[in-house]
Amino acid sequence: MSLRRAAAEGASLCLGYSMAPVPCGAGSCTRQTDFPHPKHYLVFLRYQIYYGYPLETYLEYPIIIAQDVILIFCIMHFNGKVKRAFFYAAIYCGSWYMLTLQKCIIDMAMNLCTFVSAASKLVQLQHLWHTKDSGQASALTWGMAVYTCAARIITTVMTTNDPAVLTRFIIMLILNIWVTATVLYYRKTKKTD
Repeated sequence: MSLRRAAAEGASLCLGYSMAPVPCGAGSCTRQTDFPHPKHYLVFLRYQIYYGYPLETYLEYPIIIAQDVILIFCIMHFNGKVKRAFFYAAIYCGSWYMLTLQKCIIDMAMNLCTFVSAASKLVQLQHLWHTKDSGQASALTWGMAVYTCAARIITTVMTTNDPAVLTRFIIMLILNIWVTATVLYYRKTKKTD
């Protein structure tokens, strides 16, 4: 895979596009679309701030957002698309403001993020069932996603008890367990000669 193609695929993943699995040589590669995209971090951060939740519940989001913005800018710069990076930055800033114009907007955005994340996991599962091959999907990574969701459920219950956040993490926990089990089921054992 060329460096330009890898950068383009990285940019599309970072910008929140859900990439369908693509063939990689003789086998198939399964793209890990488990973790939230920058737009989801933006919504989570605004949601937590809007409802006045404790800083401990969202402190990592500003750091992750800054990291993703820098990464996106670098990828765009090396692809010769700096003007497009500034366009995305303007959309990002505009979205930050617009999310809290009305309570229903921030609530809808939070629910939409849950839907999009669930849909990406269902696409992942569909691909695994269709190919009957886990490809390069890592059971360890998906297992860590299960642990993260379980920990988030516990901390949400202990700090905010927010129903939208709890619903999101419960749905993600179930789907992460399902994907992990599917990856383990279709994992090919390596033969040693």
